[in-house]
Amino acid sequence: MRRTVIHRCQLAGFAVILVACGTTPPATNPAPTRPARQPSSPTFHLSSPEHANEIVIFSLGLLDTGYRFGGSNPEAGLDCSGMVSYVVEQVAGKRLPHNAAQIAALTRTIGRDALKPADLVFFNTNGQTYSHMGIYLGDGRFVHAPSSKGSVRIERLDSAYFASRFSGARSLF
Repeated sequence: MRRTVIHRCQLAGFAVILVACGTTPPATNPAPTRPARQPSSPTFHLSSPEHANEIVIFSLGLLDTGYRFGGSNPEAGLDCSGMVSYVVEQVAGKRLPHNAAQIAALTRTIGRDALKPADLVFFNTNGQTYSHMGIYLGDGRFVHAPSSKGSVRIERLDSAYFASRFSGARSLF
């Protein structure tokens, strides 16, 4: 008796599935056939102007933090894009990629003469336009995580090394 009840329940469930799969879904408006438009403008933006001062202050708090390739937190060490991503996330709660070129693609291009504190500066240090980056502090200075055997420090944009490798500036605002 019990086996018959279980068998009937299984058959009833199977019938429900067949009926549900065999019904025609209700008509809906067809999706547009043209491809989705790719954003032509940057997609990352911080709206609060107070974040600029906080980004500068927070990045200065990371001075002397050890460098680590791929590093994304001060305890383990930071690389250049890891430092920028970490600072922005701590200050604004928004996450940036851990890649200088991707960060450049997501942020608004500005001229070097328009740099303001908390803007991002990019350098070509290995044959790639956006292979290194830092956070602009003002007065021609920026903070960055330089390389292995180094630590987060302040440099000048007009130093011989960085002036010849400057590849652009971007704004988070």
